[in-house]
Amino acid sequence: MGEVDHHARSGEAGTLATPLPGPRAWMLPMDDLTRTRMWIDTVPPLDPDTREVILDLDRTSTDPAERLVHHLLDRGHEGEAGVFYLLPDDLAASYGRTGDRLTVTVSTHRDVLTRDLDAYGDELRPAVDGLLRAPHDGEHIVLLRRETVTDFVPAEQDGQPQPVLLIEHAGGPVDPAELVRLFEGGEAGIAVVNAVPAGPAPGVQLSDKACTP
Repeated sequence: MGEVDHHARSGEAGTLATPLPGPRAWMLPMDDLTRTRMWIDTVPPLDPDTREVILDLDRTSTDPAERLVHHLLDRGHEGEAGVFYLLPDDLAASYGRTGDRLTVTVSTHRDVLTRDLDAYGDELRPAVDGLLRAPHDGEHIVLLRRETVTDFVPAEQDGQPQPVLLIEHAGGPVDPAELVRLFEGGEAGIAVVNAVPAGPAPGVQLSDKACTP
Protein backbone atom coordinates (compact mmCIF):
# COMPACT_ATOMS: atom_id res chain seq x y z
CA MET A 1 0.00 0.00 0.00
CA GLY A 2 1.00 3.58 -0.19
CA GLU A 3 1.77 4.62 -3.74
CA VAL A 4 0.52 8.11 -4.33
CA ASP A 5 1.34 8.67 -7.98
CA HIS A 6 -0.29 6.08 -10.18
CA HIS A 7 -2.77 5.43 -12.99
CA ALA A 8 -6.48 5.19 -12.15
CA ARG A 9 -9.10 2.71 -13.24
CA SER A 10 -12.68 3.49 -14.17
CA GLY A 11 -15.44 4.10 -11.71
CA GLU A 12 -16.35 0.92 -9.82
CA ALA A 13 -16.26 0.88 -6.05
CA GLY A 14 -12.99 -0.55 -4.81
CA THR A 15 -11.44 -2.27 -1.85
CA LEU A 16 -8.36 -2.40 0.33
CA ALA A 17 -5.43 -4.22 -1.15
CA THR A 18 -2.25 -6.06 -0.26
CA PRO A 19 1.04 -4.20 -0.67
CA LEU A 20 2.18 -3.87 -4.26
CA PRO A 21 5.65 -5.08 -5.21
CA GLY A 22 8.40 -2.72 -6.22
CA PRO A 23 9.60 0.64 -4.89
CA ARG A 24 7.24 3.15 -3.34
CA ALA A 25 6.60 6.44 -5.12
CA TRP A 26 5.60 8.73 -2.25
CA MET A 27 5.11 12.36 -3.18
CA LEU A 28 4.69 13.28 0.50
CA PRO A 29 6.47 11.80 3.54
CA MET A 30 4.38 9.23 5.44
CA ASP A 31 3.93 11.61 8.40
CA ASP A 32 2.37 14.22 6.11
CA LEU A 33 0.15 11.65 4.41
CA THR A 34 -1.05 10.32 7.76
CA ARG A 35 -1.85 13.87 8.83
CA THR A 36 -3.83 14.64 5.65
CA ARG A 37 -5.73 11.36 6.14
CA MET A 38 -6.12 10.95 2.40
CA TRP A 39 -4.38 8.41 0.14
CA ILE A 40 -4.43 7.17 -3.43
CA ASP A 41 -3.91 3.44 -3.09
CA THR A 42 -5.25 -0.06 -3.57
CA VAL A 43 -7.48 -1.82 -1.06
CA PRO A 44 -6.67 -5.53 -1.52
CA PRO A 45 -9.58 -7.22 0.18
CA LEU A 46 -11.70 -5.48 -2.48
CA ASP A 47 -9.49 -5.23 -5.55
CA PRO A 48 -5.70 -5.48 -5.54
CA ASP A 49 -5.37 -3.83 -8.94
CA THR A 50 -7.52 -0.70 -8.60
CA ARG A 51 -6.22 2.61 -7.29
CA GLU A 52 -8.78 4.15 -4.97
CA VAL A 53 -9.17 7.56 -3.35
CA ILE A 54 -9.24 6.77 0.39
CA LEU A 55 -10.21 8.99 3.32
CA ASP A 56 -9.54 7.93 6.91
CA LEU A 57 -12.39 8.50 9.41
CA ASP A 58 -12.02 8.21 13.20
CA ARG A 59 -15.11 7.12 15.14
CA THR A 60 -13.66 8.71 18.29
CA SER A 61 -13.11 12.14 16.70
CA THR A 62 -14.40 15.17 18.60
CA ASP A 63 -14.67 17.18 15.36
CA PRO A 64 -18.41 17.82 14.83
CA ALA A 65 -18.09 17.54 11.03
CA GLU A 66 -16.49 14.12 11.23
CA ARG A 67 -19.07 13.00 13.78
CA LEU A 68 -21.87 14.11 11.45
CA VAL A 69 -20.33 12.02 8.67
CA HIS A 70 -20.30 8.99 10.98
CA HIS A 71 -23.95 9.63 11.82
CA LEU A 72 -24.87 9.76 8.14
CA LEU A 73 -22.90 6.57 7.40
CA ASP A 74 -25.57 4.73 9.40
CA ARG A 75 -27.85 5.38 6.43
CA GLY A 76 -25.67 3.20 4.19
CA HIS A 77 -26.72 -0.13 2.72
CA GLU A 78 -24.36 -3.08 3.16
CA GLY A 79 -23.13 -4.81 0.04
CA GLU A 80 -20.10 -7.03 0.58
CA ALA A 81 -19.25 -7.80 4.20
CA GLY A 82 -18.11 -4.62 5.88
CA VAL A 83 -18.68 -2.46 2.76
CA PHE A 84 -21.53 0.05 2.73
CA TYR A 85 -22.98 2.15 -0.09
CA LEU A 86 -24.43 5.65 0.35
CA LEU A 87 -27.12 7.45 -1.63
CA PRO A 88 -25.80 10.69 -3.20
CA ASP A 89 -28.12 12.92 -1.16
CA ASP A 90 -26.94 11.33 2.09
CA LEU A 91 -23.25 11.74 1.28
CA ALA A 92 -21.61 12.75 -2.00
CA ALA A 93 -18.01 13.43 -2.94
CA SER A 94 -16.47 15.82 -5.43
CA TYR A 95 -12.96 16.34 -6.75
CA GLY A 96 -11.02 19.52 -7.34
CA ARG A 97 -7.45 20.41 -8.21
CA THR A 98 -5.23 23.38 -7.44
CA GLY A 99 -1.77 23.00 -8.94
CA ASP A 100 -0.27 19.75 -7.65
CA ARG A 101 -2.97 19.22 -5.00
CA LEU A 102 -5.98 16.95 -5.45
CA THR A 103 -8.89 17.92 -3.19
CA VAL A 104 -11.86 15.81 -2.12
CA THR A 105 -14.94 17.26 -0.46
CA VAL A 106 -17.68 15.20 1.17
CA SER A 107 -21.07 16.84 1.45
CA THR A 108 -24.67 16.12 2.36
CA HIS A 109 -27.94 17.53 1.09
CA ARG A 110 -29.51 20.20 3.27
CA ASP A 111 -32.77 18.23 3.53
CA VAL A 112 -30.92 15.22 4.96
CA LEU A 113 -29.75 17.29 7.93
CA THR A 114 -33.28 18.50 8.65
CA ARG A 115 -35.05 15.13 8.54
CA ASP A 116 -34.27 13.97 12.06
CA LEU A 117 -32.82 16.85 14.05
CA ASP A 118 -33.46 15.19 17.42
CA ALA A 119 -31.22 12.27 16.48
CA TYR A 120 -28.09 14.44 16.62
CA GLY A 121 -28.20 14.88 20.41
CA ASP A 122 -27.20 17.86 22.49
CA GLU A 123 -23.56 17.86 21.35
CA LEU A 124 -24.10 17.86 17.59
CA ARG A 125 -27.37 19.79 17.38
CA PRO A 126 -25.73 23.27 17.72
CA ALA A 127 -23.35 22.46 14.86
CA VAL A 128 -26.23 21.29 12.65
CA ASP A 129 -28.30 24.36 13.53
CA GLY A 130 -25.36 26.58 12.61
CA LEU A 131 -24.98 24.90 9.24
CA LEU A 132 -28.65 25.23 8.44
CA ARG A 133 -28.70 28.95 9.36
CA ALA A 134 -25.55 29.88 7.44
CA PRO A 135 -25.88 31.20 3.88
CA HIS A 136 -24.58 28.89 1.16
CA ASP A 137 -24.86 28.22 -2.55
CA GLY A 138 -26.85 25.23 -3.70
CA GLU A 139 -28.41 22.53 -1.57
CA HIS A 140 -25.29 20.61 -0.49
CA ILE A 141 -23.32 21.39 2.66
CA VAL A 142 -19.65 20.42 2.82
CA LEU A 143 -18.72 18.43 5.93
CA LEU A 144 -15.18 17.29 5.12
CA ARG A 145 -12.39 18.55 2.90
CA ARG A 146 -9.13 16.67 2.41
CA GLU A 147 -6.27 17.21 -0.01
CA THR A 148 -2.90 15.74 -0.91
CA VAL A 149 -0.08 16.33 -3.37
CA THR A 150 -0.37 13.97 -6.36
CA ASP A 151 -0.74 13.99 -10.13
CA PHE A 152 -3.33 11.20 -9.89
CA VAL A 153 -6.43 11.88 -12.01
CA PRO A 154 -9.63 10.17 -10.80
CA ALA A 155 -11.01 7.88 -13.47
CA GLU A 156 -14.38 8.46 -15.12
CA GLN A 157 -16.86 6.02 -16.56
CA ASP A 158 -19.79 7.35 -18.60
CA GLY A 159 -19.05 10.81 -17.24
CA GLN A 160 -19.16 9.64 -13.62
CA PRO A 161 -15.97 10.11 -11.54
CA GLN A 162 -14.76 7.13 -9.55
CA PRO A 163 -16.19 6.85 -6.02
CA VAL A 164 -14.36 7.83 -2.84
CA LEU A 165 -13.81 5.24 -0.11
CA LEU A 166 -14.26 6.25 3.53
CA ILE A 167 -12.55 3.83 5.92
CA GLU A 168 -14.11 4.16 9.37
CA HIS A 169 -12.29 2.95 12.48
CA ALA A 170 -11.71 3.87 16.12
CA GLY A 171 -8.49 5.69 16.99
CA GLY A 172 -6.28 8.44 15.66
CA PRO A 173 -4.81 8.74 12.15
CA VAL A 174 -3.10 5.56 10.92
CA ASP A 175 -1.24 4.67 7.75
CA PRO A 176 -2.87 2.79 4.84
CA ALA A 177 -1.42 -0.62 5.74
CA GLU A 178 -2.94 -0.35 9.22
CA LEU A 179 -6.32 0.62 7.75
CA VAL A 180 -6.25 -2.55 5.66
CA ARG A 181 -5.33 -4.65 8.68
CA LEU A 182 -8.20 -3.16 10.68
CA PHE A 183 -10.65 -3.85 7.85
CA GLU A 184 -9.49 -7.43 7.41
CA GLY A 185 -9.81 -7.93 11.18
CA GLY A 186 -13.36 -6.60 11.27
CA GLU A 187 -12.30 -3.47 13.18
CA ALA A 188 -13.00 -1.02 10.33
CA GLY A 189 -15.72 -0.55 7.74
CA ILE A 190 -15.62 0.86 4.23
CA ALA A 191 -18.23 3.28 2.90
CA VAL A 192 -18.45 3.83 -0.86
CA VAL A 193 -19.43 7.44 -1.60
CA ASN A 194 -20.35 8.33 -5.17
CA ALA A 195 -18.59 11.30 -6.73
CA VAL A 196 -20.59 13.83 -8.72
CA PRO A 197 -19.21 15.14 -12.04
CA ALA A 198 -19.24 18.84 -11.24
CA GLY A 199 -19.26 18.52 -7.47
CA PRO A 200 -21.88 19.96 -5.13
CA ALA A 201 -21.72 23.70 -4.55
CA PRO A 202 -19.00 24.54 -2.02
CA GLY A 203 -21.65 25.84 0.35
CA VAL A 204 -20.78 25.97 4.04
CA GLN A 205 -17.82 24.04 5.36
CA LEU A 206 -18.14 22.99 8.97
CA SER A 207 -14.59 21.82 9.49
CA ASP A 208 -11.16 21.99 7.90
CA LYS A 209 -9.46 19.69 10.43
CA ALA A 210 -6.76 17.32 9.24
CA CYS A 211 -7.06 18.58 5.67
CA THR A 212 -3.84 20.25 4.72
CA PRO A 213 -0.26 19.08 5.27
